Amino acid sequence: MGIPLDDVVVIKPGKKADEPCVVTVNCPDQAGLGCDLCRIILEFGLRITRADISTDGRWCYIIYWVVPYFKSLKVDWESLKNRLLSACPSCLFQYYFNQQSSSPSPASIYLLKVWIIDQKGLLHDVSEILCNLELCIQRVKVMPTPDGRALDLFFVTDGMELLHTKKRQDYVCDYLKAALEECCISCELQLAGPEYGDLQGSSSLPSVVSEELFSSELSDKGSLHPLSPDMKTLKKPTVVVDNSLSPAHTLLQIECADQKGLCYDIMRISKDSDIKVTYGRFSSSAKGLRNIDLFVQHKDGKKIIDPESQTALCSCLREEMLHPLRVIIVNRGPDTELLVANPVELSGKGRPRVFYDVTLTLKALGICIFSAEIVRHSTQKRQWEVYRFLLDESCELPLASSQARSKIVDKVRRTLMGW
Repeated sequence: MGIPLDDVVVIKPGKKADEPCVVTVNCPDQAGLGCDLCRIILEFGLRITRADISTDGRWCYIIYWVVPYFKSLKVDWESLKNRLLSACPSCLFQYYFNQQSSSPSPASIYLLKVWIIDQKGLLHDVSEILCNLELCIQRVKVMPTPDGRALDLFFVTDGMELLHTKKRQDYVCDYLKAALEECCISCELQLAGPEYGDLQGSSSLPSVVSEELFSSELSDKGSLHPLSPDMKTLKKPTVVVDNSLSPAHTLLQIECADQKGLCYDIMRISKDSDIKVTYGRFSSSAKGLRNIDLFVQHKDGKKIIDPESQTALCSCLREEMLHPLRVIIVNRGPDTELLVANPVELSGKGRPRVFYDVTLTLKALGICIFSAEIVRHSTQKRQWEVYRFLLDESCELPLASSQARSKIVDKVRRTLMGW
């Protein structure tokens, strides 16, 4: 049994241009569904301004109010609906999507090889094109050559799950060539081979750099300075646990700075901590702050009573809301390297659009990227996705200047946080 596809995900546009679209999801529940839906919404460049979540453990009803992070962003609402449908657990429409795509596996990784005439900001342009094509970048290796060209290797997954077909592959290559025009020398797309596994290993970060980038201390100093959007006051999130209001659920009351991907970060932590959100409300932003109420349980249906479990959950929430992404600049021999890191879900999925946001910021600052790569790095607590950008010293900003470096970190972090 199932319900009609048109009723599972409903998207209603705002009555006015500046009003949010309302996305309603009405389907059987499953562990981690809220996280998966929020990741897809973030992947489409959308900001969740409000959210209501309700489930009885078998069936869920979720409402998201969403707006584009950039007014110029053109959202394919029909494609968003299809992607959200594909994440919903129902035999009826899972059968429908399997019939439509016949994809061997949603986790299939493809290698996109693009030879380009290297130009300032072109790496971001390619990233933007891939986002428009619903291709999610898993790994990157950018290799410039002395003659002014560059070989960009993008390891991608397809949100539409059609990249195994020749029609989709040809469309991606043709679209990329047409968009880049004379800057594109050649474009090839194929199923990734052993070379993808070679990029799965250690990021080989120096111990000093690793310690600074992955420190769990919520320091008020240093390059991870957790400032609020107006950069005037330090805003630390608060998490209050209340077991007195419900006989079956623990209430988490959260107040924190509003930032990009906030709903995703909270639902990701819940998913990875085996915490079920039975009812949740993400309020609208007021003066740059968000108030969130979550009625939660352990996966076995019990309240969170143990003080140690409460402390661990609250600590994790505060840290992830304060530092959902880490941004630093270091010396790499005689060169300057920008590093951005974000936690990886236990499922292995990374945060969407990080590469897009960083390259957008560097392009706006007039900074050329000499080389770039995405690697995974494991610490005692978790696995991280690390974006490494070797910056060209011939850029407009003097990279040796501490003031210029602070400006780069600030601008990158602001873009990543949606401030």
